[in-house]
Amino acid sequence: MDTPAQPFDSSKFIHPAQVGGIESYEIADGGGRGVRVLCVNTGGGLRYRVLVDRGLDIDHAFHNQHSLVLLPHKGVTRASRAYDKGLEWLKSFPIGLLTSCGPTNVGPPATDGDEELGLHGPHSNTPAELESVVQPDPRAGKLDMSITGVVRYGGLYGPNVELRRTIRSQLGANWIDVSDEFFNAGNNDVPHAWLLHINFGYPLVDEDSVLCYDASKVEPLPDAEERFRDVAASKRIPAPLDAHRGPTSAVAYLFPKATNANGDATVGIVNERLGLGCAIRYNTKQFPRCGNWQHFGPHEYVTALEPMNGTIAGRDKDRANGALDFIKRGGRKRYQYRIEVVTEKAGLEALRKLNG
Repeated sequence: MDTPAQPFDSSKFIHPAQVGGIESYEIADGGGRGVRVLCVNTGGGLRYRVLVDRGLDIDHAFHNQHSLVLLPHKGVTRASRAYDKGLEWLKSFPIGLLTSCGPTNVGPPATDGDEELGLHGPHSNTPAELESVVQPDPRAGKLDMSITGVVRYGGLYGPNVELRRTIRSQLGANWIDVSDEFFNAGNNDVPHAWLLHINFGYPLVDEDSVLCYDASKVEPLPDAEERFRDVAASKRIPAPLDAHRGPTSAVAYLFPKATNANGDATVGIVNERLGLGCAIRYNTKQFPRCGNWQHFGPHEYVTALEPMNGTIAGRDKDRANGALDFIKRGGRKRYQYRIEVVTEKAGLEALRKLNG
């Protein structure tokens, strides 16, 4: 059972927002003008922003004064189908804490059969329909808060897929629980790819911050073999690298070990100087691989841990290699995961121990 990090004395306030809750507004200026957002304050130090018009993904995330993420030069922009082609997705990539990729393809642009696919699929540029925003009521002992919405993708003749996402937090606690349930509403089976681009930035990411995971194997992509040759060294964050200016990055597939028969696993990052970490708790049966993206260019200084159900080789290659997943017509796929800020000594030590 989840318990809050601290109690709240309801005799000392009259409006619940004084201790936390969810606030909604629209961005008023710049490329994100008109984008609906929901700002969540857990009252435990964690604050984050849900982009309703960008698939209910999460960009801003702070613990107390410290940002956990990298934000792009333009900030958030409005959703557009114009970014579905080629590499155009990068022009609208909100980075942030969670950018979801899919749900019918991830990876580079590809041609699969007679279908042209852009980088990382349409999810990030698809607005959601809000179903509910549930506020906490600490005076009634109700500490949970949640956001639920539906994202629909497709068109006539299909594919026609919908995602129901619920994001839940709790007053006084510092975690985000996400539940994703896909439903194939169309009349044909559809390819299915789902990748969680969970991105960390300064000051959580800094020199000598360390990535934490216990993997049975690490498979670097061909151009990243040198970076991941020494796995222990690859976990330690370097200073900004001139070699990572522009599009140069290092990426590897991680295969974290499950900690129980259910397939649950934890990966994360720790900044020992700040006494701050972030853990991702997910299920390896739902996400057999976890990508590690490292891009330490000046100003664009970021690393991501990316649970995924396939690969990032491209849908055509996943199909050819037998790695492509499907949702049968009328079928469902479910994913559950937690992103948790860690500050307690025992929690930080548990993350560090993943590295042996």
